[in-house]
Amino acid sequence: MKKLIHKADIINEGRKYKGSVLIENDRIKAIYTLDDNFIIPVATDIIEAEGRLLLPGIIDDQVHFREPGLTHKADINSETRAAVAGGITSYMEMPNTVPQTINREALKDKQERAAETSLCNYSFYLGATNDNIDEIMNTDPYTTCGVKVFMGSSTGNMLVDNIESLRSIFAESPVPVACHCEDEQVIRRNLKVYTDKYGDDIPVSFHPAIRSREACIKSSSMAVKLAEEFNTRLHILHLSTAAEMNLFDNSIPLEKKRITAEVCVHHLWFDDTDYNEKGNYIKWNPAIKTAFDRSALIESINNDKIDIIATDHAPHTQEEKQQLYTASPSGGPLVQHSLVAMLELAKQGKIRIEKIVEKMCHNPAIAFGINERGFIREGYKADLCLVNPDREWKVTKGNILYKCKWSPFEGQVFSSSVEKTFINGQLAYDRGRITETLRGELLTFKRQR
Repeated sequence: MKKLIHKADIINEGRKYKGSVLIENDRIKAIYTLDDNFIIPVATDIIEAEGRLLLPGIIDDQVHFREPGLTHKADINSETRAAVAGGITSYMEMPNTVPQTINREALKDKQERAAETSLCNYSFYLGATNDNIDEIMNTDPYTTCGVKVFMGSSTGNMLVDNIESLRSIFAESPVPVACHCEDEQVIRRNLKVYTDKYGDDIPVSFHPAIRSREACIKSSSMAVKLAEEFNTRLHILHLSTAAEMNLFDNSIPLEKKRITAEVCVHHLWFDDTDYNEKGNYIKWNPAIKTAFDRSALIESINNDKIDIIATDHAPHTQEEKQQLYTASPSGGPLVQHSLVAMLELAKQGKIRIEKIVEKMCHNPAIAFGINERGFIREGYKADLCLVNPDREWKVTKGNILYKCKWSPFEGQVFSSSVEKTFINGQLAYDRGRITETLRGELLTFKRQR
């Protein structure tokens, strides 16, 4: 049960250095640099990693795996197969399933499903409604990653639009409050302008005008104001505009922040000029906006106003995506390609690879208080990702692992590839081969109100 990842280029906690990592059972037993004189224990499986990058496993704090109730799009097993191929070892899944995860019974059901089928480590958000404050107050803070508040209309009747309900959630939640921030009234007003002109066949290029920067900043500002009033541990999801960056503080360490910010890979990769080619396949909520916004988001990663990079992995079938604008659902699949897309931005000189590891591995663990994961540290769980930085490959129908069988990156050539993914010390993914019998663990959390 011992493995040695030998002579890798380790990227961890702001450093890049050549070293070796010894895994024993499910944990990191020892970390060696090239200067260390060490004896390899007997009966150790040696994994030669010269020229490879060794990263902590990616922790994705925002995915939609569609189980239960929407499994024609995706399910926990199918999407965690794609996730391990993308270097993701842990995820936090959203509540807009059928039934919605708005009580402890539904939360337990998801945990039990994941225990049976998830290749990755897992946790699930409890969804907020206008009237389930008792469920929120009584959720287990040590196994529940957070409460998800939809302050926009992405999930229909899950919209929390009652100000007193919002105030109760922000005042009483024992877990982080994670908000989707778009103002519903602004969106409805904008949508009417375009449906009056185009009917249901609105060109998707108007999506960022409908789900506008005004809708984003108005809602995000309200969330920040409420969090400041109640000292809430607030996490704002998938930010998309330059203006919203003024809401966040980079003058204090993440461990002391009460308000944290997230950006998703698609908002860093695409901009509104891509709608003409990609159409509804890059229709997300919040909308992908301008190149100026994209540049501001990248800058805010580099200057630490943004704390976390996630995916908002949200698959739909191709048939659903090919409908007219008003019927086509928002969201797309990303977990298989998020890390390699970010590594491509690193090669373009936009973001340092050490910063990518910080935002995708370390910071989700810090911000949510995840126990013993997110770092390459002795004694921590052995969740690791080995990357070949020089193996070029092209995204095609044949190598897409999502159940929906499409990707907004189809046709894209990436110059790095995920070679191996280890979860709790076990080899989950190895150059195209997936350990189908592997099962992840329920994440646990340290909590301070």
